[in-house]
Amino acid sequence: MKIIAIGRNYAAHAQELNNPIPGSPLIFLKPDTAALKDNRPFYLPEFSSEIHYELEVVLKICKEGKHLSEKFASNYYEEIGLGIDFTARDIQAAHKEKGWPWELAKAFDNSAAISHFVPKAQFEDVYNLQFELQINGETKQNGNTKMVLFSFEKIISFVSQYITLKKGDLIFTGTPEGVGQVFQGDKLEAWLEGQQFLNFDIK
Repeated sequence: MKIIAIGRNYAAHAQELNNPIPGSPLIFLKPDTAALKDNRPFYLPEFSSEIHYELEVVLKICKEGKHLSEKFASNYYEEIGLGIDFTARDIQAAHKEKGWPWELAKAFDNSAAISHFVPKAQFEDVYNLQFELQINGETKQNGNTKMVLFSFEKIISFVSQYITLKKGDLIFTGTPEGVGQVFQGDKLEAWLEGQQFLNFDIK
């Protein structure tokens, strides 16, 4: 299982970090050791003093595919969940300044909190999904998939031109505006279309 994440897929998020909006999907990878499941707590790492949360809709790939066309890409995922891409923003900023890769800021252990998954068929429209993150009971992010710059089909097709997708792979589809820092003692809760998908603590 690999985790493929999409950067800057919501214009307002790109703008809040003063980043240009990409002309094609911007991707990075997280290893399987980044997965944090079953609402286990997230422990702040010693190597960063600025860990940020980024709530995202996550797709679970259901069968192997490569060189996929957008026309058929929707057949390659059947389930949807939520995830939080934890980012060491201080490390990311330093690496961006030097033109270095982001892996140390994005791919560290437990940096991808992942919820349970539900069939996409239970949603009337996957491009009108409301998702929300609360920290300590206060709403921090409130997004809707109708605002994505690149559709799920575009993302799946694009990635598959370079990287073979396999059953069980996860695609983090980008975060809306409102990202920020987490602190020890915070409680994170996230909802998708009114259903709670995440509920865990920062330690």
